[in-house]
Amino acid sequence: MTVKTLQDLLDEGVDGRHVLVRSDFNVPLNDAGEITDPGRITASLPTLQALVEGGAKVIVMAHLGRPKGEVNARYSLAPVAEALSEALGQYVALAGDVVGEDAHERANGLTEGDVLLLENVRFDARETSKDEAERGEFADQLVELAADNGAFVSDGFGVVHRAQASVYDVAKRLPAYAGKLVEKEISVLEKTAVNPESPYVVILGGSKVSDKLGVIEALAGKADKIIIGGGMCYTFLAAQGYNTQKSLLQEEMIDTCRDLLERFGDKIVLPVDLVAAAEFSADSEHKVVALDGIPEGWLSPDIGPDSVEKFAEVIATSKTVFWNGPMGVFEMAPFSQGTKGVAQAIIDATADNGSFSVVGGGDSAASVRVLGLKEDGFSHISTGGGASLEFLEGKELPGVSVLDR
Repeated sequence: MTVKTLQDLLDEGVDGRHVLVRSDFNVPLNDAGEITDPGRITASLPTLQALVEGGAKVIVMAHLGRPKGEVNARYSLAPVAEALSEALGQYVALAGDVVGEDAHERANGLTEGDVLLLENVRFDARETSKDEAERGEFADQLVELAADNGAFVSDGFGVVHRAQASVYDVAKRLPAYAGKLVEKEISVLEKTAVNPESPYVVILGGSKVSDKLGVIEALAGKADKIIIGGGMCYTFLAAQGYNTQKSLLQEEMIDTCRDLLERFGDKIVLPVDLVAAAEFSADSEHKVVALDGIPEGWLSPDIGPDSVEKFAEVIATSKTVFWNGPMGVFEMAPFSQGTKGVAQAIIDATADNGSFSVVGGGDSAASVRVLGLKEDGFSHISTGGGASLEFLEGKELPGVSVLDR
């Protein structure tokens, strides 16, 4: 796909121009409201720095969480403004609203190289409205902040699979360009979606089979092996007749999993042992068990060591790897070893076998940082979990296709 890029905009010149940038700052916060993983902020820096250096008056749009169209202090971008100021090495003002008086006053007062962050765009229900006219009205008000001769840069890959006002409708109203992050994401994911070098290994985890069904179907014809762990593996194990006790299970998907195993059984690789726990707690009694050995009333929050070894053997043969979804509840130390082991196997394959490895955003990307793994051990860590999956499924990404003009 050919899109206009940030470099095209810089070549045209941005000095003194208002540039609206859609970034993805949907970062995780702890109970104290502190950012626990600044990865998406870090990923936004190359585009923002280039615009600042070019003399643009930068207005950044972003969201945090799901405030459901209402102002909610819990989802304020205040922590992001502070972190972004530190990362950029310059003050980033936070508007007190999205398209209100304060946003306009601050936008009008910008000078060359200044950066303004609007408050959470999802505080306005029109941002995510299914009504195109409502989204359009909101987009018009966002565009007004850019004054005359404005431009739009799409740099939030984590949201380009959504036709939302600040992602899609604004791009229809201003000269629109792909930021450095979006441009890089498209380039990397095309490498895994179009003629990936074989052997191609796909690793899927996370909680629900239904979330990954489309990508399993889409990649079954391309991938040599599809490794399945995490919460979704229990529905596959149930389809094989195992009693998963209180483990996460989508009963309505058991027949679907049985069908997938019948059609792609030679490609699908499932766990061979599990970690069972008496309760869903880091302090719970736990032990490694066979697939049919989960004690009555217990659950499994992670794959076992033999599974990690089996998966690692498959990964070691790869030349291309795509990973989306943790293997267990990595946030709890006793149940983090499955995810850590598989991630390390990908790092080893990248180093030892020259495998092209992509981490498909979301919890997978977060786990790399939480578990202290080498980020540069992977070829690429995506910032968009849902977007990367939909790209691999072959779905059109509205926030990208709108740039193709």
